[in-house]
Amino acid sequence: MDVFGSFALILAFICAVYAFGGGIAAIITRHPLLVKSARQAGIATCCLIFVATFSLEYLFFSDNFSVAYVVEHSNRALSTFYKVAALWSGQEGSLLFWSFLLSIYVFSVLIAYRNKNGELMPYVGVILAGVQIFFLTLNNFVASPFKMLGIPAAHGAMQMVTRGDGNGLTPLLQYPEMVIHPPNLYSGYTGFTIPFAFALAALLARYPGEKWIHLTRKWTMIAWGFQTAGILLGAHWAYAVLGWGGYWGWDPVENASLLPWLTGTAFLHSVMMQEKRGMMKVWNVWLVFSTFLLCILGTFLTRSGVVSSVHAFAQSSIGNWFVGFLVIIFTVCLVAYLKNRDYLKSENQLDAIVSRESSFLFNNLILLVACIAVLAGTLFPVLSEALSGSKINVGAPFFNKVNIPLGLFLLFLTGVGPLLAWRKTSMESLKRNFAWPATVGLIAGAVIFALGYREPYSLVCFTLCFFVAATILMEFYRGAKVIRTRSGASYLTSAIELTMRNTRRYGGYIVHMGMVFVFIGLAGQAFNQNVQKELQPGSSMQIGKYTLVLQNADTKPEANYTGFRLIVEVLVGGKPLMMLYPERRVFETNGETGTMVAIYSTLREDLYVVYAGQSPDTKLPVIHAYLNPLVKWIWFGGVIVVFGTLVALLPNRRAVLVLSAVKQPASEPLTHGMAPSATFREGHD
Repeated sequence: MDVFGSFALILAFICAVYAFGGGIAAIITRHPLLVKSARQAGIATCCLIFVATFSLEYLFFSDNFSVAYVVEHSNRALSTFYKVAALWSGQEGSLLFWSFLLSIYVFSVLIAYRNKNGELMPYVGVILAGVQIFFLTLNNFVASPFKMLGIPAAHGAMQMVTRGDGNGLTPLLQYPEMVIHPPNLYSGYTGFTIPFAFALAALLARYPGEKWIHLTRKWTMIAWGFQTAGILLGAHWAYAVLGWGGYWGWDPVENASLLPWLTGTAFLHSVMMQEKRGMMKVWNVWLVFSTFLLCILGTFLTRSGVVSSVHAFAQSSIGNWFVGFLVIIFTVCLVAYLKNRDYLKSENQLDAIVSRESSFLFNNLILLVACIAVLAGTLFPVLSEALSGSKINVGAPFFNKVNIPLGLFLLFLTGVGPLLAWRKTSMESLKRNFAWPATVGLIAGAVIFALGYREPYSLVCFTLCFFVAATILMEFYRGAKVIRTRSGASYLTSAIELTMRNTRRYGGYIVHMGMVFVFIGLAGQAFNQNVQKELQPGSSMQIGKYTLVLQNADTKPEANYTGFRLIVEVLVGGKPLMMLYPERRVFETNGETGTMVAIYSTLREDLYVVYAGQSPDTKLPVIHAYLNPLVKWIWFGGVIVVFGTLVALLPNRRAVLVLSAVKQPASEPLTHGMAPSATFREGHD
């Protein structure tokens, strides 16, 4: 199966090269057979990558320890669940997994548009094939996951060997979330290739109008949704596994995942200005280009070893390939733009500063400034070492100082945008629309201040969260009230009906409400507490209202590790609340250790307990306890954001006017037969 998978990758590379070259020939000659042939080669490339990926996964499930990658990342005791995650746990497999997910997107696009948009699709196919060629080059010639174990034989040739067992999966990855976090994040990275291909293709083909935007809107939202889910799952993994009490530390690899999310979010907002007003065409094209470039940059940072991170792979020369690819992409984009920039002239100008267009513009500027700040801070150690010879790290204080004010301003615009009209908003409209949301926000801020929460940024954040929530609820109420008046249905039913009639708009509002919940959770970080103490059985420690009593310790042997567990009783006001079991795990195959945090979570706060090891002096267990307010709102908000994205992807339902017969008095003849009725029935697009 190892030879089979390797052979499939070689064939995939050959097919991708043909799809690229044949596609260029098809563009030049416009020959329909060449167009079809290039498309079929692209589909074959995807199918062969599927075969190679499933072949590697089979090697894990069959415990084939003659393959170096399987030896490095699996062992016989590893559960089936984690043998799936072993596929992307190392450099070689993760790059193949990148190709696999990209192939799902490429296959879907080539099939979905095989008989549509004939002028545009050959360009799209060539661009997608070019991206696949790069990753297949890595898969085949730079970091192949199908390398065999071998030792030099007596005659000098290499002789294949088979190990009895493997090294096992890295302990940090042996957590259920790591089976779903990387696929979501990679699906975001790879998914942004589709809007990039369509944007570049439209520019090269001088494709008329904004049709490429309509074609790629859902692909962009799918990629953005996966990226969002991947970031939040990664934050939850860091919170539940690493045992440091936080969920976001401005780690370079965390930042790398955030960068394309910021520009992708900006594009999803500003693209509405191009659709409605024909504005910001240059801006939108470069936002798409930048998003894809940042996806490749994030992949480069994770794999090159140029930055230090718990998430990154080891130092590797593979980074040079990514640098070269980034240079090629940027050059192609720049040349395409310079050659066809007249095609991107705006049709309208900004009419007034107080308008929905201006809110989108400011929204984009803030997201772009945040992206530049995060990028600069992430790359600063690399740049400082290159220029001065000494690596200067930029820590969380820098990122917080820059991004907290930007985030609050962005939250404010999230509430302001729906209240503004297109082109120009009158003062009377501003007063009418802002009155209730502003009142709700100010009252909520005053109440929170009176309760003793005086940290400035958190107080502003809570106030803005209530303001934004009020604007969103007001939008739903207004629309639902109209439908309720006509149909007599309940407000909830009317709100659902309203959402389904314009899923893009109201799905977006649901996403915004989810972000409000996320910001509520972030605001709680200012009030975190933590205590660390050595405990012996029967002794206790206090944090907030909770008393932690160490009852005992035990050992929990498992197939792949041995868990050393503390049994901690939690008391509130002297009354038992629950038992917590923080744990440290020792993995026999490689001697590494892992942490399993014990968390008691409510909407108000998380009690977060870590077994931090033994004191070197007293040999007593050390417990590190954290009290983190409002963290659960972040995870709840993330679920709402993903749900809103799914709603926005649904097709609109529209009201259909149905004509019904008018009842005539018995004495009068039926002369007209049919008349309009006020009855509405619903149908789907």
